[in-house]
Amino acid sequence: MHIPKPLPLILLLLSAVGTLSALDPTKWISQYAHTAWRMQDGVFGGSPNAIAQTTDGYLWIGTQSGLIRFDGVRFVPWTPTDGNRLPSSRVKSLLAARDGSLWIGTMIGLAQWKNGNLITFPATSGSVEAILEDRAGTIWIARANAADAEGPLCRVVETRLRCYGKTDGLPLSYAVSLADDNRGNLWIAGGSTLARWKPGSSITYFPSRLNPAETFNGVDALASRPEGALWVGMVQSGRGLGLQQLVDGAWKPFVTPELDGSTLDVTALMFDRENSLWIGTLSEGIYRIHNRRVDHFASADGLSSDSVNTFYEDREGNLWVATSKGIDSFHDFRVASFSTREGLTADQVNSVLASRDGTIWIGNFHSLDSLNQRIVSSIQARNGLPGRQVTSLLEDRTGRLWVGVDKDLSVYKEGHFSRIRRPDGSPIGAVVAMTEDVDGNIWAEAFGNPGELFRIQGFTIHEEVSESQVPPADTLAADPQGGIWLGLASGDLARYRHHRLETFQLNRGPREGRVRQILVNSDGSVFGATESGLIGWRSGKMQTLTIRNGLPCDVIYAFLSDREAALWLYTPCGLIAIPKQELGRWWERPDATVKFRLFDVFDGAQPMASPFRPNASQSPDGRLWFANEHLLQMIDPSHLALNLIQPPVHIEEIIADRKRYLAQDDVHLPALTRDLEIDYTALSFVVPQKVRFRYKLEGHDEAWREAGTRRQAFYSDLRPGIYRFHVIACNNDGVWNEKGTTLDFRVLPAVYQTAWFRVASTLTGLFVARALYRLRKHRIEAAISTRFEERLAERTRLARELHDTLLQTIQGSKMIVDDLLDPSAASRRPREVMGRLSNALAQASLELRTALNSLRNATAAGNDLEEALRRAGDDCASRGFTNIEFIVEGTARHMYPIVRDEIYRIGHEAIRNACQHSGADHIEVRLSYGQDLVFSVHDSGRGIDPEVAAHGKNDHFGLQGMRERAERSGGSLTISTSPHSGTRLVLMIPGNKVFFNGGPRWRTLLMKIMRNPRGTNPGSDIV
Repeated sequence: MHIPKPLPLILLLLSAVGTLSALDPTKWISQYAHTAWRMQDGVFGGSPNAIAQTTDGYLWIGTQSGLIRFDGVRFVPWTPTDGNRLPSSRVKSLLAARDGSLWIGTMIGLAQWKNGNLITFPATSGSVEAILEDRAGTIWIARANAADAEGPLCRVVETRLRCYGKTDGLPLSYAVSLADDNRGNLWIAGGSTLARWKPGSSITYFPSRLNPAETFNGVDALASRPEGALWVGMVQSGRGLGLQQLVDGAWKPFVTPELDGSTLDVTALMFDRENSLWIGTLSEGIYRIHNRRVDHFASADGLSSDSVNTFYEDREGNLWVATSKGIDSFHDFRVASFSTREGLTADQVNSVLASRDGTIWIGNFHSLDSLNQRIVSSIQARNGLPGRQVTSLLEDRTGRLWVGVDKDLSVYKEGHFSRIRRPDGSPIGAVVAMTEDVDGNIWAEAFGNPGELFRIQGFTIHEEVSESQVPPADTLAADPQGGIWLGLASGDLARYRHHRLETFQLNRGPREGRVRQILVNSDGSVFGATESGLIGWRSGKMQTLTIRNGLPCDVIYAFLSDREAALWLYTPCGLIAIPKQELGRWWERPDATVKFRLFDVFDGAQPMASPFRPNASQSPDGRLWFANEHLLQMIDPSHLALNLIQPPVHIEEIIADRKRYLAQDDVHLPALTRDLEIDYTALSFVVPQKVRFRYKLEGHDEAWREAGTRRQAFYSDLRPGIYRFHVIACNNDGVWNEKGTTLDFRVLPAVYQTAWFRVASTLTGLFVARALYRLRKHRIEAAISTRFEERLAERTRLARELHDTLLQTIQGSKMIVDDLLDPSAASRRPREVMGRLSNALAQASLELRTALNSLRNATAAGNDLEEALRRAGDDCASRGFTNIEFIVEGTARHMYPIVRDEIYRIGHEAIRNACQHSGADHIEVRLSYGQDLVFSVHDSGRGIDPEVAAHGKNDHFGLQGMRERAERSGGSLTISTSPHSGTRLVLMIPGNKVFFNGGPRWRTLLMKIMRNPRGTNPGSDIV
């Protein structure tokens, strides 16, 4: 698995950096990032009493109403999963042990939460006020209100307690606080007594004897230092004890000009990793002591309450404070702010200048403030400031401070201001920008009426340059080669030296704002801050660095270059640091995408535009200072503490179709689960809002999904199977926990999704496929058979046609020829015989053509069957037989063409047979249109041999063909014969087989008849 390395770590080329470990003690508490969660917001049901962080990264908060787990974003009330309960819902103390377990001290007993199991200690009685793990890993508890009278100090031995009391050298009736030192001693405090104890050795101290006149409530807090000093916090009704040190058995109060510790009611003490002592009080908030320097933070500054219960420092160095009304968190801001809370006279900082002696000069409202070694001083009109509004600042090479105030320019030296005037004694105007060139000249840009550029040397104005000579400028900077650079209000750069002005324009269309600041580098290149990006000039070439190069925004309020030549841009998006190497790439390729590091609002940056100059400055120690019109902001590039702690990642629960499941491997989700939600978290408390996630569902996702800061993954309609959900996360500085965590779960199949169902379905499918195959094979065989039958039927029909036409004619021709060859006919003339033969052959040709046409078209054209049959009678007449009677009953109706042709063929054959073979003198042909169609031919001849009538004559196919045609048409053919009454042939075809009652549906019938080669029931589908 390859995860790209985080960009911030790759780009941290700014300088040597530290590792995030604790709060920077050089900052005021008010400069830390502070977050408060209050009971009134509904976060807690009871007052928080204790805080601890287990090895899995979770933060635990013990309250008066139960135990709460916190991941930096969500507070989750905790209940054990095995159905057990804590001895009491009032949690008094917590300890996160080194073995990963959580020890929970309640109002009436002790419990341990380890590996998902809750262990309670039934022998425990009383309130567990404090829990401590010594250097050897032994768990000790301090308890009060114990009913067993075994002593206030207990040691955990497997699943029971071993308690110590007066018989063991502990003259305390109860204990509320514990501490240990590097000598193996335990310090136990309770009531008016403090004891140093270890098995076989005990010393008792009575702090109340320090001031017997005071009403003493007791020792509430202990904190030991590595060198052996013990800090003791006490609560008293009067004054005189409060905060004390116990050094080599002697009591020592803490008193400085800022704080008299003996006046405090101390409820909590803690040393952080920077060896700062944090003091919680009963009603005054918190104090911090570092190298005897005292800082204070209370509810007026945003603390959730002035009554403090306990402190806790997590593994990332965040400080947690439990108060009577909530929880507070403090962590370092990379960008520190200075305001009235840190001593400034007003929150209207418009300019800043870092002098060479380390003093930070601040142009404020009605004041010139200075910051030096955390001490803020102020110069106002009442103590010498020659005006109200500071408009610009400059320190010259001699260390003198030039100050633009209102419409005057003054020089500040040794506590006095000296004004700079025009030769006529008038003020020069509102100075908005100043610089000192390489020759020691002071250049000042003033807005007056009109505005002008002044060159000052030795407190005297030597040159005045009007707007007609030099356009108005917002900022000035000295050129190392002589003269000055100007950032023009038009948005261009200009250089003025030796009374000559050069203007450098950037070909980028209309200007967007003016040049706010100029920076001239040692290599002669120039940068300018504008509202449309950072403009750069080098060797006559102009280019712009904008969002097209990857910046998060274009507007630049101010910028500075640090000691490593990295460029820091003060923008609306935050403070952007671009390493020197990236700037080099940009100079070579103006369209290059630059890499940078962004410090945003979560890092303390609050950029805004300032109307005066300078609004950015670098102090001798390398710190960068920015004025934002309201606050003074500072960042130290050489001491940027990085959070290198990989955040532990946890999957908290699975929600499938609104049903919740514990996040444990091999979770079985029901079949047909549609909506799946997986909740996960990463435990980094510095800036939880910047923790980012990636996840992947193995078995479903092909690549990692970028979740951003979202802490839920959603899936829908997962197929049955086994899945593994893998999630990783990074902290606020982009340090990734690439291992992350995984969760295996299974989506169960429905009945039709099971393996056996698939096997059964497969077998069924194979069986059906085989059956279909066999059916198809049978149909193919039937189709082949049908085609053979069709061919046979066609051959049979062709034989009938040939028999009924050509063969009969040929036989007649043969009889003519035989007659000619008969000796008895020698008297006949050959010409007459040959004429008859010619007529016979012509008739044969006609009949053959008619037969061929019948193979392609209907013989009876149109719908007139009667006319077609009459033509068959006309053929008889041509042979000399003329007594044929035609009778038509009913009205002619539309008939299916194929059936009509079959009727015609049968009728034609019957009429011709009667004419040629019956020897009759009269033939009656009757065609009857009724519900059915009836056709009959009745002659008065000699009849037919019954055997021939029933089966036909050998080698003759006339009667057989008629019967086949009748059967093919769905009708019946009957022949009755007698030597006395002649022969009667009757063809009856049902109406639904012969008559057509619709329009073009006959084509459909035709297709059906063609697909029904057997010829039975051709009109069966016609209604």
